[in-house]
Amino acid sequence: MLNISSFVGQTKLNVMKKDRSNCPLTSALDIIGDKWSLIIIRDIFLGKKTFTEFIKSSEKIATNILANRLELLTANGLIKVTKLPNDRKTKLYYLTDKGIDMYPIIYEMMQWSDRNLNKKFGPIGTELLKNSQGQSTKKVISKMTSSYLNTREEILAKVK
Repeated sequence: MLNISSFVGQTKLNVMKKDRSNCPLTSALDIIGDKWSLIIIRDIFLGKKTFTEFIKSSEKIATNILANRLELLTANGLIKVTKLPNDRKTKLYYLTDKGIDMYPIIYEMMQWSDRNLNKKFGPIGTELLKNSQGQSTKKVISKMTSSYLNTREEILAKVK
């Protein structure tokens, strides 16, 4: 029988973070195993930085799910949050090195979709796939991660 009192004082995040097994795949899926976490990371790579910008994504994430995933990704060190000195209300989210390290996985998943799902993709997906044509996977990943590192430096320069 479930002991409800054992959950008193714990947030959903604490309960959700509990490891299900010692398997490396399961451990990763506990953090990024739902579509929303990867979409948030994708959106940060595409230049989104604020809660409002994430909400405007075409996937229509619910505000409570977005808040939960941002908390989960922050707690697990994939993203960090800061505020601009002249606007203390708006939170800016950015990828850590650990978060940037997710790009090869996201890229490979997009490539898999292109190869295996006989589907027409939206403008963002189409553009991402088109821009990678004729280039090695290593080069595409290197360009995207380097570009994001520059973006992150710009964000951090604004908050100093």
